[in-house]
Amino acid sequence: MPWKFDDSRPVYLQIMDEVKQRVLTGVYKPGDKLPSVRELALEAAVNPNTMQKALSTLESENFIHSERTSGRFVTDDMTLITALRKEQAESIADEMLSRLKATGMQNDEILMLIKAKLGE
Repeated sequence: MPWKFDDSRPVYLQIMDEVKQRVLTGVYKPGDKLPSVRELALEAAVNPNTMQKALSTLESENFIHSERTSGRFVTDDMTLITALRKEQAESIADEMLSRLKATGMQNDEILMLIKAKLGE
């Protein structure tokens, strides 16, 4: 099934986000071998050069690494994965708070809503 991309950002950045999301959700586990560039490009319905650019950029960020004849692997650096999880959670929280405040809710109301949703 092709991945979904929009026109808001370059496709290779969206591919990077998708790979990171797949690591965070456990589709790709730390240390897992990734499918080849061609396999991923077919799955995502993108040009292999675009996929190569995304994976090379992830490699420069140390999120994945290459082993000369074995392919590319997800990092097993849990500090890096935990930092990504925290960064994404903060971004989601910022967006949620911004949207709730736009409805006119005050901080105490937002806090009560979140506690109620958490069952506290």
